[in-house]
Amino acid sequence: MKLDVLAIAAHPDDTELNCAGTLAALVRQGLKVGVLDLTRGEMGSRGTPEGRLKEAAEAASIIGLHTRTNLGLPDCGLDNSQEHRLAIIRQVRALRPDVCLINAPSDRHPDHGNASRLTTDALFYGGLSKLVSLDDSGNSQEPWRPYHVLHYMQDRPFEPDFVFDITDTIEIKEKAILAFKSQFNVQDAGDEPQTYISRPSFFEAIRARARHFGHLVGVDYGEGFLYQGKPIPLRDLNLLLGSKPTR
Repeated sequence: MKLDVLAIAAHPDDTELNCAGTLAALVRQGLKVGVLDLTRGEMGSRGTPEGRLKEAAEAASIIGLHTRTNLGLPDCGLDNSQEHRLAIIRQVRALRPDVCLINAPSDRHPDHGNASRLTTDALFYGGLSKLVSLDDSGNSQEPWRPYHVLHYMQDRPFEPDFVFDITDTIEIKEKAILAFKSQFNVQDAGDEPQTYISRPSFFEAIRARARHFGHLVGVDYGEGFLYQGKPIPLRDLNLLLGSKPTR
């Protein structure tokens, strides 16, 4: 399957929290969209790895993803090693996305910055013809490097290069987040600990942030991104002509 857009994440739920509104909007536009989770989130304080996989599958269905894969790399153990880079390269060469959305360059959780650096290098090396990787059938893969790489905003805000209008998909984003019922908007913690992200106030803040960044560009709700490899290349003004913000 050839994808238009592939979002890559350190943990299941990273994409739901930070770019699910964008992914859902792109699916609605008829693009082929997928997610690649690097770990199973097995070091999380709540839930189980098996449960997180089921939650991720439910969220994928809500968003309308064409594919979602989990590499099973070690949570809290992501390093920029040849082994980890090759695992990503194999998937990217198989899916050949034109655009990749990846973790923030740095963030509250160390895995996010580590995943960003690991993924950035893997996406570059994947375009090298002399770097050999094999598909599941043992066949040599063709090199592939996405044309555009964007960092989605995570817990710590940054000044975005652009904000994607998710006004029409904010409800899908929130429903996808709530598919991770072991992690978010937990009213009764039960036998497991209440955490930084499980509190209802954290879930409420997600809509508040989307409202804030939407306001900055004249729409109701938005998600912010950094463009890797600035400046942003243009051949026409469709990027501007396709939106009519309130100013």
